[in-house]
Amino acid sequence: MALLLLVTGCAAPRHPAPVEERSGAARQSGSKPVASTEASKPTAATPVVEAKPGTYIVKPGDTLMRIALESGQGWRDLARWNSIENPNLIEVGQVLKVVPPAGEAVVSTKPVTAPRVDAKPLDAKPGAAGASASAASSASGAASSVTSAASASAPVAAPKDAEDDIPWAWPASGPVVTSFDEVRSKGLAIGGKAGDAVLAAADGRVVYAGSGLRGYGNLVIVKHNGTYLTAYAHNQTLLVKEDQTVKRGQKIAEMGSSDAERVQLHFEIRRQGKPIDPAKLLPAR
Repeated sequence: MALLLLVTGCAAPRHPAPVEERSGAARQSGSKPVASTEASKPTAATPVVEAKPGTYIVKPGDTLMRIALESGQGWRDLARWNSIENPNLIEVGQVLKVVPPAGEAVVSTKPVTAPRVDAKPLDAKPGAAGASASAASSASGAASSVTSAASASAPVAAPKDAEDDIPWAWPASGPVVTSFDEVRSKGLAIGGKAGDAVLAAADGRVVYAGSGLRGYGNLVIVKHNGTYLTAYAHNQTLLVKEDQTVKRGQKIAEMGSSDAERVQLHFEIRRQGKPIDPAKLLPAR
């Protein structure tokens, strides 16, 4: 009988006691969340959601600064558009607006042109006023006819986007030591020595000045309009502050080697957040 009971007990199914896993934060009652520059990692059950146009879904490892750079915006603008009080607290799966609300003004670098003024003669005689007016009207009509005929026969040129009409300048005088690579460098590496001047490549507004973006060291980001921004990395000294307006050729930093193996300026031009080859836009040396 004892042997029978022993065999029966071994064959019976075993059900282990349930184990509840708790995070460190849950075990410490009353603890406050710690600010982090990176989004927390999702669980396996996190649903996959596609971002709608003009939005971005936060992924593991994202920071608000990097999302801003990749979307071509300033991080303060993203925080304002999404009502984010603490930029260090963003969550995986959070949907962010990455385009300005309708009606919000953007930085413009287009020069203001003076209105056209037509010169008129001051010595016209009173008696000849009617004749002059009639002659001017006839001449104007003839000119309009010629212009209309020329317009009809001439090919219509495609209008140029005003956002692309930016007079660029080189941000440093040193040689290019690393060319553009969309995957690796995403910009140009310009050589020099510590303390060399780093210049704004075009008019714009400083949307970031700091060292919170991993891999860039002391970084300055300038937004030029609704389409373009430039990034200046690895500086030893920053000479501008966020929201400051800068002019093309203005000294904004001093070259250094922060978060880099050698002294250099890493320079990027981004169009709507996508890095493009600066050599195609900068003037020939």
